Amino acid sequence: MPLSYAFLDYGGPDLQRFLDVPAPEPGHGEVLVEVRAAGVNPVDWKVRAGMHRAFLPLKLPAILGREVSGTVVRTGPGVVELAVGDKVLGSTVGGSGGYAELALLPVARAARMPDGLSFIDAAALPIAAGTAYEGLAVLGLASGQTLLILGAGGGVGTVAAQLAVMDGVAVVGTGSAAKREFIESLGATAVAYDRDDFARRLQELLPAGADAVLDLAGGDALDGVAGVITARTRVSSVADEETLARFGARSLMRTGDPATLSAVAELVAAGKLDPYVRRVFPLSAAGDALALVEAGHAAGKVVIDVTARR
Repeated sequence: MPLSYAFLDYGGPDLQRFLDVPAPEPGHGEVLVEVRAAGVNPVDWKVRAGMHRAFLPLKLPAILGREVSGTVVRTGPGVVELAVGDKVLGSTVGGSGGYAELALLPVARAARMPDGLSFIDAAALPIAAGTAYEGLAVLGLASGQTLLILGAGGGVGTVAAQLAVMDGVAVVGTGSAAKREFIESLGATAVAYDRDDFARRLQELLPAGADAVLDLAGGDALDGVAGVITARTRVSSVADEETLARFGARSLMRTGDPATLSAVAELVAAGKLDPYVRRVFPLSAAGDALALVEAGHAAGKVVIDVTARR
């Protein structure tokens, strides 16, 4: 039976286990994929911790992971968009995680891989890159405007900074002092939130305020940069509803639309966008991969190479 890495109940990392589970059967509008690589994201440990159980009920044990790349091995009823043998990337069906040898993808959140795109890079795109691409589209920035990214050193921020710079937007990115060099390698100006001169430095860089803020940190991060948020500033955030209301912000959402996936995949294949996959773990070390992301120490993306599990 195919191997997977799952959690037995809601809680901490001690509840994570390798399990042999039967191959899932694709339903209407779904495809079964032989997974080649799986992206690792903060949402993975948050699901395990039970933070999303109110709107994402799961039958336990549940396989971890939400984004994969691989090859279609079976199609469900009504599928005409993809065929057996297609190389694809996408987000998994709820309850069918990606840290596994087989996973289910809905065709509404999957796309064919373009030539020149590796499975490792493809697995890094559906959640982080897709969120960044759609988040910037909502903010609607023009060349010459300014964007402040809170949490620029993570997976979403890494892509958002590159895409914005590509469009001629001046980007200021916040992160820890340890991530300064990395953030500036993206074409952004880095500001360390863990330094005493954080607020002063922001004011110097954005004296007229930011045209837009992409808040990927949540919590009280927006309060910490309130001095550069003006009446004209467009804000998209992962913060709670109360914080969104106070700042007139929009909740950062991701549709998983195949057109978005194709767009970011083409940019990576053409060498115009770097998903910054800097750590690759075998499936046998899936727990270590997730621990690195959960600790918040990963710069760029972490990916599991499912074919290197042994």
